[in-house]
Amino acid sequence: MTIRIEMCAVEHVHELQEISYETFNETFKEQNSPENMKAYLEKAFHSEQLEHELSNVDSQFFLVYLDATVAGYLKVNIHDAQSEKMGLEFLEIERVYIRKEFQNHGLGKVLLHKAIDIAKDYGKKKIWLGVWEKNEKAIAFYEKMGFVQMSTHAFYMGDEEQIDLIMTKAISQD
Repeated sequence: MTIRIEMCAVEHVHELQEISYETFNETFKEQNSPENMKAYLEKAFHSEQLEHELSNVDSQFFLVYLDATVAGYLKVNIHDAQSEKMGLEFLEIERVYIRKEFQNHGLGKVLLHKAIDIAKDYGKKKIWLGVWEKNEKAIAFYEKMGFVQMSTHAFYMGDEEQIDLIMTKAISQD
């Protein structure tokens, strides 16, 4: 079993879109209306939206491969690309998306360590992420990885307001 991480570019937009639709649907379709899911997916993962995000110099995407198969991806943001104004000492982990059949292979951990390495490269002191308050599996994983809840913010799934937990983790610069 070989794990490999590669930086994404605009030519990967369709792979990102496919993984995004697949993983978001698998994770959230049971708890949300089909109308809200459709509205969110079409807005957040439209190819033009993903191309815009890929072209932002303050955002980075990384594909993770298990052997030769794309298993998921990571998206991180700094500065004004962050989805909340957290300040210059923070790097945001906006997405850790792992396809269902590749979960529980340690890929989430690998991607979090990649995000920490990127944060260190930029001299950041903390990383943060938002996770839906009802996504208990993800919350437990992030807590296991050393994240603590700092606050909350609103997240809109279509026209429904939901609550995301804002979780942070201090990182050492060693």
